[in-house]
Amino acid sequence: MSTIEIYQGDITRLEVDALVNAANNHLWMGGGVAGALKRAGGREIEEEAVKKGPVPIGEAVVTGAGKLKARYVLHAAVMGQDLSTDAEKIRLATRNALRRADEIGVKSVAFPALGTGVGGFPLSECARIMLGEVKQHLAGKSGLQKVVFALFGEDAYRTFKQELDRQQSNK
Repeated sequence: MSTIEIYQGDITRLEVDALVNAANNHLWMGGGVAGALKRAGGREIEEEAVKKGPVPIGEAVVTGAGKLKARYVLHAAVMGQDLSTDAEKIRLATRNALRRADEIGVKSVAFPALGTGVGGFPLSECARIMLGEVKQHLAGKSGLQKVVFALFGEDAYRTFKQELDRQQSNK
């Protein structure tokens, strides 16, 4: 039985098999979640990622996790160089990150709220899209046992928690 958890705090501190990076399609790691992952895990994460890019927006690639507790970083390209995103890009990036997680055989993965920082996408819509994608993925043939949404601020945490409760009551 797979679980979905909502966590408030720093994604870089989580002990899961893979962490998802809200990436741009060139896979450079600048600010936001990407910057935090690079600071905590080391520049080698970005160096490995950039060699695999550029990728189409919505795609996801796997790298090592450097000094992080996780084994992998899944770079979900949720925006291009214009730093804008939309519902379809978030949906595809979430879906492809989940596919990569299954391809490499991990049991646990942590996502940030894709596209809501630099991308400026609304939190409530992001929560609805991402949680829906995760529920649909876990209902299929997935080896994932735990998906965590690591949300930095109180507002993001509350928004994702309310959406998870809403989706679970509407089974």
